[in-house]
Amino acid sequence: MKPHLIALALVLGATAPALAETLACPDPATAVQVATCPSEEELKYTHTGFCADSARMYGKDKETCASYESYRKAKNIALWESKDGAFQAYISCDLPAGTLNKLKPVSIAVTRQGKLTRLACSYPEGVTFTYRTKAECKVRGDGNCADPAACKADCN
Repeated sequence: MKPHLIALALVLGATAPALAETLACPDPATAVQVATCPSEEELKYTHTGFCADSARMYGKDKETCASYESYRKAKNIALWESKDGAFQAYISCDLPAGTLNKLKPVSIAVTRQGKLTRLACSYPEGVTFTYRTKAECKVRGDGNCADPAACKADCN
């Protein structure tokens, strides 16, 4: 190929719009747990440090430290990922086995956090799978997932 054609091809390639990507909320039934749940011993130990009198003095998370039960509910979680690893969720270790197999998305929403876009898929039982990207994303429709075809976002 001639040098001027190569240069033109490089310029056109660099200025071409990025390909749009359509993202759908993941199926929790195929999600994979990637971190272990904390043991009761670990939770009691970290509760002592996180909710110590000196920590509360500085105004740290008073609701979580209101009781051990509140702390346990907030911290007894494990990281899960969608089958492809694109979406992540922190899911309660108290969620009964098999519950993820039955969950269907309820809503999808896009928010900006600084330079990142956060695409959040919400499910019953307080489960939210999140995808983060620097691309701009827009939810199709109103974000209601009653119709699974509408439970998607376009990112580019």
